[in-house]
Amino acid sequence: MKWKSWEKIPLQVPDPSSLSGTRTVEAIAPVIVSASRSTDIPAFYGDWFMARLNAGFVTWKNPFGGEPVYVSFAKTRVIVFWSKNPAPFLPHLDTLDRRGLQYYFLFSLNDYEEEGLEPNVPPLNERIATFIRLSERIGKGRVVWRFDPLVLSDQITVAGLLRKIQKIGARIAPFTERLVFSLVDIEKYGKVKRNLNAAGSKGAREFTDEEVLEFCTRLASLNQKWGLTLSACGEQRDLALYGIGRGQCISHDLMVREFSGDTELMKFLSMDGQQALFGNARGARPENFLKDPGQRNACRCIVSKDIGQYSTCMHLCAYCYANTSSARVQRNYDRYTALKERGIFSDTITG
Repeated sequence: MKWKSWEKIPLQVPDPSSLSGTRTVEAIAPVIVSASRSTDIPAFYGDWFMARLNAGFVTWKNPFGGEPVYVSFAKTRVIVFWSKNPAPFLPHLDTLDRRGLQYYFLFSLNDYEEEGLEPNVPPLNERIATFIRLSERIGKGRVVWRFDPLVLSDQITVAGLLRKIQKIGARIAPFTERLVFSLVDIEKYGKVKRNLNAAGSKGAREFTDEEVLEFCTRLASLNQKWGLTLSACGEQRDLALYGIGRGQCISHDLMVREFSGDTELMKFLSMDGQQALFGNARGARPENFLKDPGQRNACRCIVSKDIGQYSTCMHLCAYCYANTSSARVQRNYDRYTALKERGIFSDTITG
């Protein structure tokens, strides 16, 4: 059984050309919203997100030239935030709590300070402090540590990566339950390799099988002290021998564990709920039926609707696949901040 689609509902949107000032469009109404794989909304666009949440919808632009998609928050129960620096967003958490929305954070906490691969993220110690602060605020089960991606180059070895992970893990392991890592995927994204080389990471490359074995063996040894759930994001190899599962960032299991009191969400995540919606899900495991068909085959994430936009993340990480150029990102961000200063938050990030 495969996931079909989100429920579609009518939505009133502003239309200055109409006598009524509005028009009715068809919108999808996702239960789970991803904010966002494409850009760091908590770091740069938190005010936009909260304004659009109040407005009740966003418009998502397909990066490959497709038609705009209206996304309603009418049935949203969970928001999954992806961020390298959620500190600017922390003041909004009380509002989310008052609205009764569930949420958790996928916190990408890397250490590429020496290599300069993440030029606009705060210093590592500051990000670690934010991680701990966020965990103490919402609970360690709702802050997932991601080390993403693991980059090898002439300057960065497997041993060097493990030292970076050990340094971070020694401080944050008591404040999370999960570590998700990903091995850099260069061959599919030519611009990633070019950008890494331009940033000074000469010889950037993917892991060999022998290096994967070395990394996983030593990571499993480190984790004997930490006791985290380990998983690899989008990885075809079976790493179960090392106690490493297949990554599930948008996680059925995490939601069931953390948000069990949300009746509507639990219904959606159950097979009974899917049977009621689609009539053909009986006998399947919910996490399998709900697998996101828009992600890679090796990705175990369940369905969500991403609301981010490419070429808007001002972290400007050298390995990023979602930015076409730093100049375009800067133009988009300047347009956003100019509108923000006028109190305007358009239905898309870039207006």
